[in-house]
Amino acid sequence: MLDVPVKEQSEHYASIIYYKVDDLPLAVEILKARGVSFEQEPELVARMPDHELWMAFLKDPDENMIGLMWEKR
Repeated sequence: MLDVPVKEQSEHYASIIYYKVDDLPLAVEILKARGVSFEQEPELVARMPDHELWMAFLKDPDENMIGLMWEKR
């Protein structure tokens, strides 16, 4: 998924790329073990009829924001 740039949150004004993961807590644990720092820890952002939508955010080496999203059943 792509999102529009948010000027207040980015010096580069780049779109955020979101990656869907099967298990957000596990993905965060693996990335942290590899030295990745998160801008926002996993957080519940929406309750849907059949799942919860969770997201976490990090930056790549060029300071572009990346989102991880998890549809928890």
